[in-house]
Amino acid sequence: MLKIGQQEAKAAAKVILSRNLIRFLERKAGQLSECAKFEREFSEKMGTKYALVVTSGTGALICSLAGLGIGPGDEVIVPAYTFMATPVAVLAVGAIPVIADIDESLMLDPADAEAKITSRTKAIIPVHMVGLASNMDGIVRVARKRGVKVLEDACQADGGSYGGKRLGSIGDVGAYSFNYYKNITCGEGGAVVTNDPTVYERAIIHHDPGTAFRSHRADLRIAPFTGLHFRMNEILAAVLRVQLRRVDGLLARLREQKARFVDALADTGLKLLPNNDPEGDCATVLALSFPSEKEARRYMSLLASEGVDSETPIDSDRHIYSNWDPILARRGSYHPALNAFARPENAASEVEYSEDMCPRTLDLLSRAVFIDLHPDSTAAAVRKKIDGCKRAADGLAAKQ
Repeated sequence: MLKIGQQEAKAAAKVILSRNLIRFLERKAGQLSECAKFEREFSEKMGTKYALVVTSGTGALICSLAGLGIGPGDEVIVPAYTFMATPVAVLAVGAIPVIADIDESLMLDPADAEAKITSRTKAIIPVHMVGLASNMDGIVRVARKRGVKVLEDACQADGGSYGGKRLGSIGDVGAYSFNYYKNITCGEGGAVVTNDPTVYERAIIHHDPGTAFRSHRADLRIAPFTGLHFRMNEILAAVLRVQLRRVDGLLARLREQKARFVDALADTGLKLLPNNDPEGDCATVLALSFPSEKEARRYMSLLASEGVDSETPIDSDRHIYSNWDPILARRGSYHPALNAFARPENAASEVEYSEDMCPRTLDLLSRAVFIDLHPDSTAAAVRKKIDGCKRAADGLAAKQ
């Protein structure tokens, strides 16, 4: 959580005192719910025609896939470096996740994504990890060439951009998370954005099993089907509206801070991780790349002696495909008949998993080092951390 305070508390209290806690409550003509207000403001901020607020980033991914009409018999390409929710969402709609390698930027490699496309492939999910943008030009080029859809997983990059467009708004549909650790937070939450009315309507229906009884039913061109429950409540939506107003200022402070690190470390010999769009970077981490895992860990040890916290993504077990035990073991549901891996529609899929199937990903992650940045860090704290990074770099060079 980067920033939350009295403004969010007041917004939540106002809703609680109104006693209008649920979204689909009869209101006076022209009176919008907090959820509807957030959706309008979020779509404007992201530059899309439609937005739908839901209960989590996982829910946003599931509703996005439903919006694209993806299901049993289909394959969806996901990166080997992402939270397990990305492939889990694919399984939730009955499709099969296909794991592809990352490139030097630690984002989905467009070339390997293309190599994994089969006649069953219906979508590619680039994931904008740790606030960094995927190579969207490359991903979109491959998708358009091969006739597949693009679902952007922007769950770790709320507010970021690529080529002047907000992350999540570039593909056919985008998914966001607003959980505790994100740039925009309400504890748990998510959103779907798209410019496609069909995708939007399917997502609306899928996120609310009561769609057939809502007042907006008459506005839908698609007949309601039996969806699931991913409805957001009014309290959290009110918090999100405050958070949304904060995000650009928050990102501006982070980018200014990261620029100080980049400038100060330019002559140290440290190598920055390749960045697909430095200007649009959320700047929540300073990401470095080293020739070997041994050297990366040596630098982390030197940072620790300087009082600077750091981490390597290879140690983030939940975000690495080789630790996704339920996926690797093909346990796709609590009930065998609901397990996408066992569905007859997926019998022709030749997808296989193993812990060593993406050695390039494991190598790249083991050689990267992340230093977290925070928008509330004082100038003195930033200077102290920069000095620590520089001294650690000097120590690393001295040992070579």
